[in-house]
Amino acid sequence: MVSIQTPPATDRPLDFVDQALFLGLRATGQAAAMQMVWIYDHPVDMDGVRRFHDNFGYGLAGRLIEPSALPFGRHRWVSAPGPAAPLLVESQPRPRAELSDWLDEHVQLPIDPEFGPGWHMGVLPLTDGSTVISLVGSHCLGDGGAALLTVFEAVGGHRRDLGYRAPRSRTRRQALLADARQTMSDLPELGRTLVAAVKFLSRKRRERPAAAKRGPIRLEGVDLDATVVAPAVSAFVDIEEWDARAAALGGNSHSLLAGLAGRLAVCQGRELAADGTAGLIVPINDRTLEDDRANAVTLAYVRVDPTDVTKDLSGTRTAIREALKVMREQPDETFELLPLTPFIPKVAVRQTADLAFGFTAQPVSCSNVGDLPIEVACPDGTQAAHVMLRGVDRQITRRVLEERNGLLTVVGGRIGGQVTITVVGYQPGRENTKAGLRERLAATLAEFELTGAIV
Repeated sequence: MVSIQTPPATDRPLDFVDQALFLGLRATGQAAAMQMVWIYDHPVDMDGVRRFHDNFGYGLAGRLIEPSALPFGRHRWVSAPGPAAPLLVESQPRPRAELSDWLDEHVQLPIDPEFGPGWHMGVLPLTDGSTVISLVGSHCLGDGGAALLTVFEAVGGHRRDLGYRAPRSRTRRQALLADARQTMSDLPELGRTLVAAVKFLSRKRRERPAAAKRGPIRLEGVDLDATVVAPAVSAFVDIEEWDARAAALGGNSHSLLAGLAGRLAVCQGRELAADGTAGLIVPINDRTLEDDRANAVTLAYVRVDPTDVTKDLSGTRTAIREALKVMREQPDETFELLPLTPFIPKVAVRQTADLAFGFTAQPVSCSNVGDLPIEVACPDGTQAAHVMLRGVDRQITRRVLEERNGLLTVVGGRIGGQVTITVVGYQPGRENTKAGLRERLAATLAEFELTGAIV
């Protein structure tokens, strides 16, 4: 076991992005979660799985959020090392056809970034002799990059101590004084942000597309306030086949995934822009090894013409390159407003987030984590046959999904000789099933002359 020494425990405030996500959770009850899945074609080494489970609860996963003693203060990280919850090992094997349902059930088990558990892990044997391992964590504790880094460290036996204080280790007086000092130190940045915020939000309201200004949502015979689980399916494509097809179309792995997302937008009935393009939000990993932000990404905005991507990816490749250049040279105005986060009333958090991040404009989230080290595929010490990467919204109502004009998220990565792709999709006003989403994903892969196993 390898440990990394850290300085004495200190107060560590959350980054404004992370506090905004946490406040959104508390204001709406909707929880973004990360789920990583390993599928083995045989029984796993349970001793190895238990070691991995023990090791994972360190570093970026070994913490929780402690709210400020002030109603408008910065929240802070506190230490919570070790397993966040007991390892769940299902005693009753289930048929492989029920794999996807079990994954949905597992992701809905309670997690909480403040009270814990911040993450949990489960093992399911299948009746055909296969085994599935699922790891679910709060997005408030870490994004995909954080999860993958922590998995890599846990497989290698590395247990990082980030130097956070223990929970509730300050007296009420100490907490009030420390949080007041932090707020005072933030004041200059707050002043610079306030005027820009008023102008920005005013302009955003004027720019909202007419299609987004919908009246009350009504669906006959449907409980809009019931929570729903958006359909999620995964595909696994041979990496050599993927790369050969990308090259034949004049693109690369990134532009092929973006093109696939653009075609899926059409298949899912997503509204296109007036120029016929689909808008992609592309998260770009901004994390360093010393970075303890939960969500360390910047966002690039790419417009993809889905009409010709199955024949030519050169335009999509250029669009991605130009979007990355814009991202570097013109920082997103939205993120410049984040110092105001602690002062936003809870009732306004959701409306402000929807407006600022464009949920009403039917964007497609397209995340490409790139090439992953093989260790990430080895939670029991040996390589899994398949790895799935899923971003899931927990406790989200049908009303919210309808108001946001549905949902389409595409996550891709490269590991163990495969390209793994997970699609989460919800079509407003329609019946949403996994079978339907599988058919649309299969049809989209076929348009690109690609084949793959779909789960």
